[in-house]
Amino acid sequence: MSQTPTGPIHARIEGAVVMIGFGSIGRGTLPLLERHFDYDRDKFLVIEPAEKGCEELQARGIAHRQVALTPDNYREVLGEVLTPGAGFCVNLSVDTSSLDLMRYCREIGVPYIDTVVEPWAGFYFDTEDNAARTNYALRQAVRDEKAANPGGTTAVSCCGANPGMVSWFVKAALLRLAEDVGADTSTPTSREGWAKLMQSLGVKGVHIAERDTQARAAPRPRDVFVNTWSVEGFIAEGFQPAELGWGTHETWFPENGRRHGSGCQSAIWLNRPGAITRVHTWCPTPGPQFGFLVTHNEAISISDYYTVGTGSWPEYRPTCHYAYHPCDDAVLSLHEMFGSGRVQDTHHILSEDEIVTGIDELGVLLFGHEKNALWYGSRLSNEETKRLAPDQNATGLQVTSAVLAGMVWALENPNAGIVETDEMDHARCLEIQTPYLGPVEAHYTDWTPLQDRWQHFPEDIDERDPWLFRNVLAS
Repeated sequence: MSQTPTGPIHARIEGAVVMIGFGSIGRGTLPLLERHFDYDRDKFLVIEPAEKGCEELQARGIAHRQVALTPDNYREVLGEVLTPGAGFCVNLSVDTSSLDLMRYCREIGVPYIDTVVEPWAGFYFDTEDNAARTNYALRQAVRDEKAANPGGTTAVSCCGANPGMVSWFVKAALLRLAEDVGADTSTPTSREGWAKLMQSLGVKGVHIAERDTQARAAPRPRDVFVNTWSVEGFIAEGFQPAELGWGTHETWFPENGRRHGSGCQSAIWLNRPGAITRVHTWCPTPGPQFGFLVTHNEAISISDYYTVGTGSWPEYRPTCHYAYHPCDDAVLSLHEMFGSGRVQDTHHILSEDEIVTGIDELGVLLFGHEKNALWYGSRLSNEETKRLAPDQNATGLQVTSAVLAGMVWALENPNAGIVETDEMDHARCLEIQTPYLGPVEAHYTDWTPLQDRWQHFPEDIDERDPWLFRNVLAS
């Protein structure tokens, strides 16, 4: 494919650049790296176990190695290509341990970034203990590594659209809310300062509220899982238990809820899959809608970052969780998969060329404050995506542009140690990313979870506080 015009060069990368994984996100990230970084092309390598995409890489003259990283070979494979003390490792794969790769890269002084805390192959489906399969447990292992080995070479954990970009949106939304209610709009300079700001504004919680309306003309075939991003990634997180950051305003605890006995204790999990757990939420285009309470790292990290106090019963903590309405084909695919009790044989990601309508509307809904609720986020269409960058749809570009921003920040802050996106300079990251996000908008709404419900059947709700999770949970 011919290259689009080059954009501003944000940084020079000395040494080898290794991209692990060349699925939909890797394919979309590649042209952004080519556009915005100066590096030695002969030192760029893609590691991808599947045959798909290898011909494209070969045609573009990009070196690739068709191998699956495993606990037994990853040090050897990476050690053959990474340049100690230089370069960059960009992990966009599934079935590779983010923690192990991160730890190795930091040992040899190579900057690292990923979009999720990923375990080795088999973990999501072979592990019997549901608590061990939570993102809380996966994240806590990374936080323990950070505590045990502070500082050092920068490794950015969970820097995609969400987790990632949405944490920067939370900060931008808080400053917008502060301005609109006449509060102090000074940008906090510490985690404690940001937490105090959220508390002082009366924010009870945050939905990562997303509606994907991208669609193609052809109907979804039976026995095909269709999605706008990694099918394997979505299935894996959908089979994990539903998780949410647990706020201090909550007065009720779900019957199938479970707490964690160690770590930051900012979250709980439900003993059922997230991809069949529905919640009431709101986005600008549809207004009220159902979302799936799919587990994501940001549900835990945001609640943790904005905690005032410590332990299970701090002074203040917001409730936070994903509320995801994927594209309609993905909803049908989930329904078929869970109904049949098996994963479909064929997986298909909607390409930018076959999508004929729709946007990915991804933002954060801050609720419970004096203006009720504020949605702040990106409303990116596939049509605009094709004008902005090649080889990806709108969903992909929201992820890949966050990877770009995270890499720039890491190169500008080379000795920050292990960081989550909540801990990064949101203004600098959004400065890099926003040109790829389409309209980034703020919308207030007077909607609450007590509205727009069917009144014919009794529900276990509490009308004294509309924003209790008891009222948000639909099933």
